[in-house]
Amino acid sequence: MNDSGVRDVDVVVVGAGQAGLSAAYHLRRIGLVPDRDFVVLDHSPGPGGAWQFRWPSLTYGRVHGMHALPGMELTGVDPARPSAEVIGAYFAEYEERFGLRVRRPVDVVAVRDGEGGRLSVETSAGRWSARALISATGTWDRPFWPRYPGQETFRGRQLHTTGYRGPEEFAGQRVVVVGGGASGTQHLMELAEYAAETTWVTRSAPVFVDGPFDENVGREVVARVDERVREGLPPRSVVSVTGLPLTDAVRAARADGVLDRLPMFDRITPAGVEWDDGRAVAADVILWATGFRAALEHLAPLKLREPGGGVRMDGTRVARDERIHLSGYGPSASTIGANRAGRAAVREIRELLERRPALV
Repeated sequence: MNDSGVRDVDVVVVGAGQAGLSAAYHLRRIGLVPDRDFVVLDHSPGPGGAWQFRWPSLTYGRVHGMHALPGMELTGVDPARPSAEVIGAYFAEYEERFGLRVRRPVDVVAVRDGEGGRLSVETSAGRWSARALISATGTWDRPFWPRYPGQETFRGRQLHTTGYRGPEEFAGQRVVVVGGGASGTQHLMELAEYAAETTWVTRSAPVFVDGPFDENVGREVVARVDERVREGLPPRSVVSVTGLPLTDAVRAARADGVLDRLPMFDRITPAGVEWDDGRAVAADVILWATGFRAALEHLAPLKLREPGGGVRMDGTRVARDERIHLSGYGPSASTIGANRAGRAAVREIRELLERRPALV
């Protein structure tokens, strides 16, 4: 800490989910020491990243893939345990084993240009001065709520996936689920056992994909998402590229009519939703499983966004500022992608630190 109370480090990692912990692991691997050379700041109350906020009925066995963190496998898990418990405990053990010394809860308010080419990182726990920053903040804190005519008139309940805690509270109710991703299908399959009636609406027809998600498919997905972020466009969701996996549970739900889909409605009424063709569905609840946007507000002072609305990337590095890396953004927005992004970001940051010693 210098005389002004600002703490000097080489690297600040923002976020301690999969992407942030992977980056911290690789920072240690290149010889940097936690709290002296780098710091990990996390605004969550405990370990687990966004997983700790998942609804209790989402058991580990229902999770669509959870790639182990580097250096420590996740084994012997009871698939019936809630994923929030399993992954929260796994992340906590990981932080302890590798001595990552995550500081929480700490809110990163803003990142600005500092003196001598450094970054000024303003937080609820004081200010850090850094030579580089890895932003691994994910998307959970920025749920996307679409706007439709009449939305404010609806007399029932509206909630986003972030507020969903399980199907039991919807017993006997008529629920409209909006969204064609994995969360929407999971909600529908759970609600089928409790709700009086469910209606699924999506903007485009969902694509169900049969067959293994192998390495070749993975490379194709990464390439397609990477193309957008290299052009400075907002990244598309992984599901929009991969489609929905056709598991046994999904097959059964489709056969039972649980996953029969309607096109997006045109308006919301006090009693439900309506289409221009005269069709109407009465509802007690509208559940918006409409996804998320990247949580990058803390980087706004650096003016990194392109005219297309996204952040133009070169790998994990922001094209406009080589000091900033985004891990878990765009092509790395998956558990295996986050691991690889952490390693790649640290490799480039190491080169930056060696190339620009005057920034110390």
